[in-house]
Amino acid sequence: MVEEQNIYEVAITRMPGVGAQLTRLLVSYCGSPKAVFEAIPAKLLRIPGVGPKLIQNMKENARSNLLQAEEWVKRAAEEEVQLLFYTSPRFPDRLKQIPDAPTLLYFRGNANLNQRRIISMVGTRQITTYGQTVTERIVEELKPYNAMIVSGLAYGVDIVAHRAALQAGLPTIGVMASGPETVYPAVHRKYAERMLTQGGLLTENPFGTRPDAPRFPARNRIIAGMSDCTIVVEAAMKSGTLITADIAHSYDKEVMAVPGNITSPVSEGTNHLIKSLKAVAYTSVQDLVELLNWDLEDEAAQKKKASAAAFDPAEFNEDELKVLQVLQQRREEHMDNLSWKAQVPISLLASILLGLEFKGMVKALPGKRFILI
Repeated sequence: MVEEQNIYEVAITRMPGVGAQLTRLLVSYCGSPKAVFEAIPAKLLRIPGVGPKLIQNMKENARSNLLQAEEWVKRAAEEEVQLLFYTSPRFPDRLKQIPDAPTLLYFRGNANLNQRRIISMVGTRQITTYGQTVTERIVEELKPYNAMIVSGLAYGVDIVAHRAALQAGLPTIGVMASGPETVYPAVHRKYAERMLTQGGLLTENPFGTRPDAPRFPARNRIIAGMSDCTIVVEAAMKSGTLITADIAHSYDKEVMAVPGNITSPVSEGTNHLIKSLKAVAYTSVQDLVELLNWDLEDEAAQKKKASAAAFDPAEFNEDELKVLQVLQQRREEHMDNLSWKAQVPISLLASILLGLEFKGMVKALPGKRFILI
C-alpha cells in the first residue's frame, strides 16, 4: 500500500507541464496523487490553471510516468533512499512554508529534518585559513545547542562545516544538486558516507540526474529554506553564496555574515551584506542566540520543567492529577475544556478546582478560566 502510494507520489512530480505549485493544487482538489491520475477530465477542468491541452498531456503520459516511477520506487528501496512527498510528516516543515518548495525529496540518512534547531552555513569555495578557523569555531559553539548543520557538500566552507559537525557530534545534512546516488564532488564521498549515520544527504532530483550548473541555484533555495538562519562565512561580491543569502531574505529567514578583512576578496561579500543591513554580524554564538531568541526559548522550557517538578504526585488524588496535567500543558484553560480534556465530570470538577485553589496550585480567573500557579 505504501509502495503504491509512493509510485503515484513520484509519478505526479514527473508530469510534463505540471510544476510544484500546480502539483499541490491538483492534490488539494483531488485528495491524493492517485486520485489525480484517476480523475475524469470534467473534474480536472474545474481546477484553476488546468486546461484541455494539459489534461490531454497528463493522460497521454500517465502510463509511462507510472512505469518510470515504479522503477524509481524499487531502486529507492534497494538503495535505502527515503521518498518524502510534501504531505509526509518527515518532510521538512520549514521548507513547506516557502512558495517554491519542492514537492518530493530523496533522502538518505537518519536525521530528523524537523529538528528543533537547524542552521545553514554557506560560503566561498576558495576558503582562507581565517574562514576555516571561523567555520570550525561556529560549529563548535553550536554544539551545546544541538543544532543541525546544513550545507551543500561543495569545496570550501561547505565541506569544512560538514566535517566540523561530524567531529562535534552534530547532525549535518548535505543538500545536493544531483540525483540521490551521486555524490559531487566525488572526493567528498568519505564524508558523505559518514553523514549517512550522522545526518544525511538530501536532493529534489531523481536518480540519474547529473550535477549540472543550473541545478545549483535551485539546490541553494533548499539550503536556505530548511533552516532557521543562514550564516555566510566568506563570499566574494559576485558569487552563488550571495544569491543564497538573497533567497533566504526572500523567505523572511534570518541571515548572518562573518565580518572579514577589508583587503580580502572573499570578505567583500560578507562585509557588504553587513554594511547594507542584509545580514547581522556574527562575532560569537551569542549573536545567533539572541537573534533567534534561543535564550528565551530555553528559559521558557526551564520554567515549564520546573513547574512540572513543582508538586509531588503523592499529594493529590487521581482526578486532581488529571486536572494538573492538563494545566501543565496549556497553563491556562476554560472550565468546560478542562472537564473534557481531563475526563472529569463538570459537576465534580468545581470541587476539585476549589480544593486545588486551597492547596495553592491553581488560581481562578474571570470567565470560568483557571491557571496553574
